[in-house]
Amino acid sequence: MIELLLVGGGASLGALSRYVISQLGRMYHTQFPWPTFVINLSGAFLIGWLAGSQLSHLAALLLMTGFCGGYTTFSTFNTELLILVRDHHWWAVGLYFGGSVVLGLLAVSAGLWLALRR
Repeated sequence: MIELLLVGGGASLGALSRYVISQLGRMYHTQFPWPTFVINLSGAFLIGWLAGSQLSHLAALLLMTGFCGGYTTFSTFNTELLILVRDHHWWAVGLYFGGSVVLGLLAVSAGLWLALRR
């Protein structure tokens, strides 16, 4: 039961954090989906750092499965990518897709590297 509460609590905090960042990002009306881009890259860095840290099982459930799972958003990424394709914003499609994948891998790697340096 405690495991369910930790995952659910972490996911709630992650989703609330994502919502706040998304609302802040909507104040700047650009064609590029910056809020989701920043959320997913920072979440990738965080989960990489957490993966390299010496977390207990319960802490990993709270932070990695819960918070990072609720914070990052693959479904929003795909929806925004399809909207960019539909609207023929090809430069943004390339930047968003390529940047998310490449920079996401680099962010996870950087977080993991930092955690393992301790």
